Amino acid sequence: MNLPLIPAPAATTTSAGTFVIGDGLGIVVQSAELADLAARFVEDVQIDAGIALSLAASADITVLIDSAGIDDVAPASGLRADGKDLADERYGLEITSAGVRVWGPTAEAVHRGLTSLRQLITAYAQDGSAALPTARVIDGPRFTWRGLSLDVARTFHPPTVVRRVIDMCALYKLNVLHLHLTDDQGWRIEVPSRPALTEIGADGAIGDRPGGHYSRAEMSELVAYAAERFVTVVPEIEMPGHTAAVFRAYPELAPGEVRSIDLGNGASLQLSTLDPDRPETWAFVDDVLAAVIPQFPQSAYVHIGGDEAFGMPDEAHAAFVERAVELVRARGKRVVGWQEIARASIGSDEVVQYWMDVHEVESMDYDAVSSMVPAELLPILAEGLKKAAHDAPRALAQGSRLLVSPTTWLYFDRPHADASSDAAQEELRKRVGLPVYPAASIRDGIEWDPVENTPGVESDAQIAGVEAAVWCETIATADELEFMLLPRLAGAAEKAWSRQTSTDWTEYAARLGRQSTIWQQRGWRFLRSVEIDWA
Repeated sequence: MNLPLIPAPAATTTSAGTFVIGDGLGIVVQSAELADLAARFVEDVQIDAGIALSLAASADITVLIDSAGIDDVAPASGLRADGKDLADERYGLEITSAGVRVWGPTAEAVHRGLTSLRQLITAYAQDGSAALPTARVIDGPRFTWRGLSLDVARTFHPPTVVRRVIDMCALYKLNVLHLHLTDDQGWRIEVPSRPALTEIGADGAIGDRPGGHYSRAEMSELVAYAAERFVTVVPEIEMPGHTAAVFRAYPELAPGEVRSIDLGNGASLQLSTLDPDRPETWAFVDDVLAAVIPQFPQSAYVHIGGDEAFGMPDEAHAAFVERAVELVRARGKRVVGWQEIARASIGSDEVVQYWMDVHEVESMDYDAVSSMVPAELLPILAEGLKKAAHDAPRALAQGSRLLVSPTTWLYFDRPHADASSDAAQEELRKRVGLPVYPAASIRDGIEWDPVENTPGVESDAQIAGVEAAVWCETIATADELEFMLLPRLAGAAEKAWSRQTSTDWTEYAARLGRQSTIWQQRGWRFLRSVEIDWA
């Protein structure tokens, strides 16, 4: 019997029998550090399943710190965004006819176990109770960095929306939210010494969408909200390219002539970058790092972008990356950057985020691309794609680990291929998603492997983790964002956590269909794919 859990657990045994979860059932924690986790679990189960549990002396559900049996699952590979070396997320979950036990060696591990229990309760909930099958689960992640990159520059998503995304990540045991805070279309974070960044640079977004930024108080609340759910928020400050918002705010940082290409969709692509030979450039970067880093105390990393520095000579780009890395290191943090940073001299502490996968480049329909993008952009794109094939091998040769985010499987701005059973969603499906990408099905998102499908990678040890990305050129609202995230986010979590290198579609689809109860209870919009038998 396969339990309706996503991601799939490492080891599961089931037996005949049930234990009924109903109103008033008591939860006992055996250490004070687990009290807040249990209280949040009670709140979540009330929302998701409509069942009112209680924090009481009756031990129907026992939650404790314990390491029994977890060594049956190997420790995870990769790097943690919070930099912790000894964190352990392996947990045990046992359901018998007498009650439930959830345990793990750390509070984080217990949280993962409670998340699995929460999914089970919701999947089996009916008429105010849930008859859970008796089972034993021993589980732990394959990779330690499991994330989502969220673009808040092209569309500014307010804190209420970001909290909903954090809730989605936590439900599927993703532990990183990478915020893409700056781009040509907007600057979304406060830098007190550079007030024009938010006064001018945050004004507007792509096309005629409203702008905005996160105050320091709002960012602090978001970071704390995520941390309570064991999600680390990693900031990205784009440099040296994607800096049109910077140049609007501080024209003196711009080159004498700023070049851009009109993309015809309300956006333009800037071909000008920060200049590594100008002292004022580095005064600006240092001011930004000084203001941004303290706002993310849980993150051991700062994402410096580094991608698509169009029009910048390779030598200048490499020089910029190397200087930016030094400045981040000097402030006690480590660097993650898009795969183009591998063209500079970097070290083993730097994480390279692989996105332009060879499969995508080789299968691209260049005739279709040429009909969608301006003619003057085509040679620039061709040059970038040619260089991209060497990025992952170069990163690995320098001792860096890859954060795997291939466009083919993990870019969620790709159009949905699956038809929807909802006619209104069919209209939405036609207009949301970048048309330059071929449409992708839900099945596409789980039929690949981070090691097998990443060039030059031979083992889990070369991978920092797995991270999906959602870009918002075509996504203007919270509903559209959720529509593109679900059910894909569950598939990304499956590939990042589960130790199954090959996922059976029929079995996965059955587990996925049971997840929609939570989504509907939470009011989350999702693609009602006709390929899935939804609960």
